[in-house]
Amino acid sequence: MPVDLQRVTNTLIGLCNNPNVGAVLIVSLGCEGTDVEKLYSTVVQSGKPVRRINVQENGGTANAIRDGINAAQELALFISDLQRETVDASHIVMGIKCGSSDTTSGVSSNMVIGYLADKVVDLGGTVVFGETTEFIGAEHILKRRAVNGKVAADIQRIIDEAQERTLRFGVNLRVNQLSSSSLKSGLTTVEEKSLGAINKSGSKPIQGVLEYWEAPPGPGLWIKDTPGREPEILTGMAAGGIQFIAFSTGRGAPQGFPTVPIIKICGNPLTYNLMNKDMDINAGRIILGEKSIEELGEETFEYILNLLSGKVTKAEAINYTTTMDIHCLGPVL
Repeated sequence: MPVDLQRVTNTLIGLCNNPNVGAVLIVSLGCEGTDVEKLYSTVVQSGKPVRRINVQENGGTANAIRDGINAAQELALFISDLQRETVDASHIVMGIKCGSSDTTSGVSSNMVIGYLADKVVDLGGTVVFGETTEFIGAEHILKRRAVNGKVAADIQRIIDEAQERTLRFGVNLRVNQLSSSSLKSGLTTVEEKSLGAINKSGSKPIQGVLEYWEAPPGPGLWIKDTPGREPEILTGMAAGGIQFIAFSTGRGAPQGFPTVPIIKICGNPLTYNLMNKDMDINAGRIILGEKSIEELGEETFEYILNLLSGKVTKAEAINYTTTMDIHCLGPVL
């Protein structure tokens, strides 16, 4: 199977296996390259209720919509009596991300997420961070935290591969490739942004490097090889079994995902005041001297526990949950 078709199949399998997903309805055209049989059989093996609709075999779009609605209703009834169970914090699987960064991100919101990452790992939980291009200029720091030489080599490998892919199109990631948003907000170099971005990962040893769709095989801190663009990284995180994502922003990035809640932690107090209906946590209070990193970290951790117990994020409250795309490597033909 071609590389990208395999990536799509593996990612879809991971999305279905995410613990936030109670049941699965697979809708296919009927002549796609994706391995729908493997997807279906994997979900069956997981024990989750699953149904599938094939548009061509169902006699077209209208019939597929009708049968899909009926199947979705049946699945909803199957899982309607599921109840939450009390577990300890070692069951937490957290993803981390930043977007629309500014000069406040690296010293406030990213630091809060780094505090959370260390706390979750100390409690026996799991943390995954990605955005491979956000490591450039700071990879030597991450490599020093690798648990062994192979992990350090893998960190360097994914950075080199990202650089090689972009060089094919005449883009050198090591020459200033900051977005216009980052430049307007006061960030000056790729290295400066990377030094702030890796603060989200905290200080714990890095256990390994995961493929885009891969779930961490055990607790601790892991790197996932992903792009930085939100739709693709959020999808890869969800495919890897992440329960929620702590999202750092300075200029304000309202993001959501269908199956994984996104907590927006805003590092800029001015942005938070302007966009408070989208932002969940005001980490700008650190800059104002109202809270320490530790105090904001504990406050945010309490928010996370409530989230995992049923509280909704602001994105979920307004149904902003459609940001999704699978990261593919090859050209579209």
